[in-house]
Amino acid sequence: MQKKPYWSGPKRPANNAGNAAGRPQGGRRQPGGKKDKDAHAINGEIRASEVRLVGDNVEEGIYPIAKALKVADDLELDLIEIAPMAQPPVCRVMDYQKFLYQQRKRAKEQKAKSVKVVVKEIRFGPQTDEHDYNFKLKHAIEFLKEGSKVKSYVFFKGRSILFKEQGEELLLRFATDLEEYGKVDQLPVLEGKRMTIMLSPRKSGAAKKKEEKPAEE
Repeated sequence: MQKKPYWSGPKRPANNAGNAAGRPQGGRRQPGGKKDKDAHAINGEIRASEVRLVGDNVEEGIYPIAKALKVADDLELDLIEIAPMAQPPVCRVMDYQKFLYQQRKRAKEQKAKSVKVVVKEIRFGPQTDEHDYNFKLKHAIEFLKEGSKVKSYVFFKGRSILFKEQGEELLLRFATDLEEYGKVDQLPVLEGKRMTIMLSPRKSGAAKKKEEKPAEE
């Protein structure tokens, strides 16, 4: 009877009895895996000899690293180094994937708050006619409604600087006509050949309302 040839190649790995899928439990990053630049050290990656422990369902305080790892392991959670420069480093007991989710959510909220400010410019001449004024007023209302700032200025060319009082009156009228949609950040100021006024949009729902007098009995 012919014997079967001996196989000297790699053998199929046996399944882990504690984890049939062979995957790491929880959110734990395995040693030797790729570490992001801003990633936090977790579990066995923490090099401090003692840490300050924080988190839910743990007794906060300073622990030897071995005991801190055991506390996290008993709760089937991760030990995450959140303040490595503190003395001793601060570690949170928490599921690592949940921690990353909260970090991403917080970063997204901060990004939403830092909205880019858009400034739209509107130019007038010192003797702008009524039709041109109303046309530019309409555009300014649209800009303020969409959340942009409006920088309006009167440009004085040559001897037209003699009409700077007219330019100031025009800008103040412009601000008054936009009072429902924007608030004045800067009153008319003359800088070289320009007289400028700056307006910011009013917050949603904060448009100026007329005060109602109480009904007399």
